[in-house]
Amino acid sequence: MRCLLDTHTFLWSVSDSANLSSTARGLIRDIGNEPLLSIASLWEIAIKLSVGKLDLDVTFLELAVEIPTKPRLGSLPITPLHLDIVARLPLHHRDPLDRLLVAQCLAEQMAIVSIDTALDDYGVERLW
Repeated sequence: MRCLLDTHTFLWSVSDSANLSSTARGLIRDIGNEPLLSIASLWEIAIKLSVGKLDLDVTFLELAVEIPTKPRLGSLPITPLHLDIVARLPLHHRDPLDRLLVAQCLAEQMAIVSIDTALDDYGVERLW
C-alpha cells in the first residue's frame, strides 16, 4: 500500500517516539507498503528549524537525505496537479502544508498516516 507520512509521523518515526501509534509504526515497517515523504514535509521541517520551533539531533540534510533511505521512504514531489487540487479544496483546515498533503493524497489516491483528525473532513483515508 502506498501511503503518505504526515510531517509529525515522519519525525516521530525517525526519533522512535512513543507518540507514534503501533498502526503507523507497522505501516512504515511493513515491507509490503510504500511509505512516501512529501517534499512539502521537508519544507515544513526547514521552516520550523529556521524559526526555532523544532530542534533535531541531526542536521537537516541528514534528516532530509540520509534518514529516508534507511526505512525505504520514497520521496513525493509537488506537482501542478497537486497545487490545482489545493486551489479547489474547502478551508476545513487552515494549515497550507497539511492542505497540500491532503491534495497529494487525493491526486495520488493514497492514504495519509497522521494523527490529525481535522484531515478527515477532506474524505482522504487517514490511518493512525
